[in-house]
Amino acid sequence: MFPIPSSVFLTRGVGIHRYPLTAFEYALREADIEQQNLVSVSSILPPHCRLIPREEGVSTLSPGEITFSVMARTETNEPGRRIAASIGLARPTDKTLYGYISEHHGFGMTESEAGDYAEDLAATMLASTLGIEFDLDAGWNERKRVYEMSHLIVDSLSLTAAAEGAANGNWTCVIAAAVFRFDQPSTGKS
Repeated sequence: MFPIPSSVFLTRGVGIHRYPLTAFEYALREADIEQQNLVSVSSILPPHCRLIPREEGVSTLSPGEITFSVMARTETNEPGRRIAASIGLARPTDKTLYGYISEHHGFGMTESEAGDYAEDLAATMLASTLGIEFDLDAGWNERKRVYEMSHLIVDSLSLTAAAEGAANGNWTCVIAAAVFRFDQPSTGKS
């Protein structure tokens, strides 16, 4: 049985290269997670899991480590095509409850549109789990006000990587990720 993650950080990156795999590698490098053996997991934010700054999370990584993450990835080799990868995060006020992480892989959206979509998705999943009544057909801003007024959701946010396909037809890759970390066990040494 794996331990439950104690913290999570968000990161993003953009990479461009003539080969799609290398463009992905460059996006991972920009996100500072290229040295990890990344394992994709689904979208639950564990209870008591702290959101930490990217720099703090990256500083705990070791090359070759098995690293669990929720990742969004989009790529294109069409010049000028708009692409975005977003991670949305919604945390409940009660830290003993779990939250949600959403990933969105999109085409034709701006960074702001993709971020709003991912945040809305995570917050809506959490709201439905918490029993918050809302109009699914209402706009995101209206639903966000309902969620905030319920005092059951402490916050929601998103992080997005967006780009346009390279003019020369090279592959452009965008990624956004929520990377889980575990408390380091004490060795008992001083």
